Amino acid sequence: MTSNQNPEQKARDNIDALLRQAGWTVQDNKKIDLNAGLGQAVREYQTDVGPADYVLFVDKKAVGVIEAKREEQGHKITEVESQTEGYAAARLKWVNNQQPLPFLYESTGIITRFTDARDPKPRSREVFNFHRPETLKEWIAQGNSLRERLQHMPPLNPNHLPARELHLRDCQETAITNLEASFKADRPRALIQMATGAGKTYTAITSIYRLLKFAEGKRILFLVDTKNLGEQAEQEMMSYVPLDDNRKFTELYNVQRLKSSFVAKDSQVCISTIQRLYSILKDKDLDEATEEINPAELALPKEPMPVVYNEKVPPEFFDFIFIDECHRSIYNLWQQVIDYFDASLIGLTATPDNRTYGFFKKNVVSDYSHEKAVADGVNVGNEIYVIET
Repeated sequence: MTSNQNPEQKARDNIDALLRQAGWTVQDNKKIDLNAGLGQAVREYQTDVGPADYVLFVDKKAVGVIEAKREEQGHKITEVESQTEGYAAARLKWVNNQQPLPFLYESTGIITRFTDARDPKPRSREVFNFHRPETLKEWIAQGNSLRERLQHMPPLNPNHLPARELHLRDCQETAITNLEASFKADRPRALIQMATGAGKTYTAITSIYRLLKFAEGKRILFLVDTKNLGEQAEQEMMSYVPLDDNRKFTELYNVQRLKSSFVAKDSQVCISTIQRLYSILKDKDLDEATEEINPAELALPKEPMPVVYNEKVPPEFFDFIFIDECHRSIYNLWQQVIDYFDASLIGLTATPDNRTYGFFKKNVVSDYSHEKAVADGVNVGNEIYVIET
């Protein structure tokens, strides 16, 4: 890239590179070929309000628009969202589009923001890269957006369910109900604080089951920070029977615990250590011994190498990420793994600290301390004995 390039052209070159990375064919408006691949990004596409920087086509249909801005715009790029909406609602030349286009992006080539106009209250969010054409095709086929489907989840009411040996404790019911209210309010991060022994994992699996069944979530990640915790979570999922179905969770949904860099496309739940996921995104082999160590204790490089785009595991791969023991695994090197994905984050911990509250924007959907658990008879109080050995 030459240094005397103007800032607009530099931004366009960066955007072109991001689009190609995400599987788009970038085309000039004088050489449009809607048969070249599944998705095309056409530059300077004519509309009745002037040329749009890029119009996105999937399966020969216009589905989205990108407003390009120079890098100096930075995070102020949100100021041009109304411009993007104008192009999305415009009549396109050569295409008889009746409805506004649903997928809206603003990008400087460094920062990219995305709005799904089908959401109940559309608002933009920062994404690592543009979504892939096959993702947008899938979203269109679903008809309504995930955030729209979350609005219509049936309430959790265990009292009306058939009597079962397994039932939810009050603290678990509260956590799930509040978490679903948080989803409906479109809050991207939520924290479940629950005393050790009060059933955090069972609560999380119940929530995962409901998101897959009622919100038609495509894929959910259960993120742990040691291999041992991953094995425990897998065992709990294998023995879990939902309250409203006699079949086991693993008979209803495909659960994969990641043991190599292979991630099955048909997995609906992936269990992974954060170390394994980092190595997958970096396309590097992982020494399994590092999965045994709590990542907070690993010697880390001063300057973490940035995570790069991975077409096998694109940012939109997971809809939700449940982070076990989140108080110790989401900072420094590891936060960029979380930031890579365009997913709602749900933290699980018994012992949050101020950093944890800050990371989850103080959106605490369950506050169930050890003291409350002892008072409810869920946990046993502790006494300290000093012994000589």
